[in-house]
Amino acid sequence: MSDEEVRRVSDALDAVEQIADREERVRAKSRIMAAQVKRNREWSAERSDLIRELWDGGNGLSYRAIADRLGCKLSTVQDVFRGYTGSGTTRPKKAE
Repeated sequence: MSDEEVRRVSDALDAVEQIADREERVRAKSRIMAAQVKRNREWSAERSDLIRELWDGGNGLSYRAIADRLGCKLSTVQDVFRGYTGSGTTRPKKAE
């Protein structure tokens, strides 16, 4: 996806936020959020698969190099290998 395509998606979301009628704006946001739930699962699974491919069982890129290449956080890459799929706010605490 080019920067232009990302900008168009962002512009479309900005346009939803500019809907004058509050009820119409909230209905539109609700539809978008509902559609995004499914999409997030699919996108996350694809990202996890690519992270594993790039790591290649330890023969490929380092975790940090993968994070830099994909434009995500190092902790996101680490979480793939830990099997963690929740949000950062509910991440289990380290054992003492």
